[in-house]
Amino acid sequence: MALSFSFISHSIGALAFALLALYILSRYLRRVTDKALFVASAASAAWMTILAFQSLYHEIPFYVRYVAELTRNAAWFGVMFALLGIHYLPNPALGKPRFVTSASIMLFVSVLVIITLAEGLTGNDYVSGSTMLILQVAVSLVGLLLLEQTWRNAHAYSRSGIKYLTIGIASLFGYDFFMYTDALLFQHLSTPLWETRGAINALAAPFIALTMINSRKQPIGMHVSRQMVFHTTTLVIAGVYLLFISAGGYYISLFGGTWGEALRVLFIFAGLLMLVVLISSPAIRARIMVFISKNFFDYKYDYRDEWIKSTNALRNTSDQNPLPLQSIRVLGELVRCQQGAIWSMNEDGHFSPKARLNLKDPKLENIDANSDLALFCDTTDWIINLHEYMLDPTKYNLIEIPECILKQEDPWLIIPLRMNERLVGMVLLCQPIADLDLNWENYDLLRIVAQQACSYLEQSDSQEKLAEARQFEAVSKTSAFLIHDIKTIIAQLSLLVKNAERHKQNPAFVDDMIRTTQHTVEKMDHLLKQIRNPEREEQSDNVELGEVLLEVYQEHKASSPVPILEAPDRRIWIEGSRDQIKSAIGHIVQNAIDATDKEGEVSIATKTTSDAAFIFIQDNGVGMSEEYMNEQLFKPFKSTKGLTGMGIGVYQSREYVRKIGGSISVTSQLGVGTCFTIKLPVHKIER
Repeated sequence: MALSFSFISHSIGALAFALLALYILSRYLRRVTDKALFVASAASAAWMTILAFQSLYHEIPFYVRYVAELTRNAAWFGVMFALLGIHYLPNPALGKPRFVTSASIMLFVSVLVIITLAEGLTGNDYVSGSTMLILQVAVSLVGLLLLEQTWRNAHAYSRSGIKYLTIGIASLFGYDFFMYTDALLFQHLSTPLWETRGAINALAAPFIALTMINSRKQPIGMHVSRQMVFHTTTLVIAGVYLLFISAGGYYISLFGGTWGEALRVLFIFAGLLMLVVLISSPAIRARIMVFISKNFFDYKYDYRDEWIKSTNALRNTSDQNPLPLQSIRVLGELVRCQQGAIWSMNEDGHFSPKARLNLKDPKLENIDANSDLALFCDTTDWIINLHEYMLDPTKYNLIEIPECILKQEDPWLIIPLRMNERLVGMVLLCQPIADLDLNWENYDLLRIVAQQACSYLEQSDSQEKLAEARQFEAVSKTSAFLIHDIKTIIAQLSLLVKNAERHKQNPAFVDDMIRTTQHTVEKMDHLLKQIRNPEREEQSDNVELGEVLLEVYQEHKASSPVPILEAPDRRIWIEGSRDQIKSAIGHIVQNAIDATDKEGEVSIATKTTSDAAFIFIQDNGVGMSEEYMNEQLFKPFKSTKGLTGMGIGVYQSREYVRKIGGSISVTSQLGVGTCFTIKLPVHKIER
């Protein structure tokens, strides 16, 4: 009897996998993957042995050969199940994703086996030949999809261990897919493709053997992730969608008459375009991920991926994408949120808005450090769910939420930012693009990433303060060069005063000149002492506020516009340095004049309470933006005057007022004007 090529080909394949099975049996079987590989190799050897005998005698029924082939396919599915941590038999205890994957695939293979056995035993054709070819193509496609997910979900270490195994399995199912697709296209099996099948399978055996040899060095291991379920779900949905599109195009072409072909092209193109839109939609992707997390996973996040992604995002900032704004984005992405704001602690110890993301109402107010919200976040470190708060405020101790938060569009979460057991800021997130039920896992992840963001923000703030300190150091060095010149001026003025007493001719004029010159000398000498010893404490006196305001007015009455002074009707005494208080008020008055047209108006008014005096310096000049007031107004070396100003006047004024227990606040609007309010502690008041 002449030996056919089919017999030789399948005999070689059977021998190769029989030797592989013996090799695995003699040396391994320690792990689930080893056992699965042994079963798959033995099933492949048995199946190709049947095909080899069938090539000689033609006495083996089709249903036996096909059931053997399905068994071989199921065995290789089992290998990939083992790599993915999925049991060969469906086990609900391993979680929904593994259970659904194994159950659906094994049910599909079982149905094919039952149909084949039923047809073989009864002699009836329950399924047409074309349908069986389609089902066999589907089996090959399932194998390739499982292999793709196996490779996708392997980290770099595991990939080196399964590289050759992946090549071997890919050759098995890839060749089957090609052969059965060709048969489906031409409605008969290609004899050359069928006869070569055994030899092609034999080529895969050495790759699998290499995997077993390398497994001594690197273990074969995998884990299933939600990305696997997500991508698989997307592929399945897209495949089903495309099948419907194809069926719809077929029937349109069939019943569309003369327009059928054109309508079919239009329908298919529109369907593909809609598929692209649906797949690329963030909202739909978010809803799919939420559905998968809720129904298939006990844990909602891949923590390693989330941590790496958050770290990279917080590290990659720019002038257009500053760190506070990036912090909102990072926290928002954890819960599919695209709107929010962030507050951080300012120099006063209160919380001022630093950035906002996609908020329709851009105005945000400062949050007082003694407010209910700040105290609650500082003492409990809880994330506040405002939806729960609206339903039952007692869960959050009936705290009062600031109006600027509640008036935002659907505010949702308030996340505290803590560093070294103290509150340094907070983040507001608004309603996400897809509804999400939060549990302890969400809150824990938000807290961890919030701490990470807080550390980056604190580090950035420290770097800014260090930069300011270096700028001050540069100013101090520059001031040292001025000391010599100032000494010369003082010496000259002192000599003038001494000589004027002996050479005066006009007593009134000379006396006035002497007093003026003497005052200049004292002022320059004071400046010299300040430059030499900037940390020297100023001597505190009882200063009458009305007199100081009058002096400020006198110094600026030659300006344009002339400030309007409403002097206090009582004598108000302040404890502090007269020169420093006068300088602090004068800086702000001068800024108001500089910001106002000559035809404008600058006013100075006062108001007193039992323990404080308020000075209101108001103008109707150009005004300031909210961003400038929050970010630059009280920062040193930030000036709107260009090269004519150093930007330290307002900063110095506020620092001294704070030093004596007062404060400076400001309200402004572009094109309307500005009002500075200086609050000073009162020592005593006289009628």
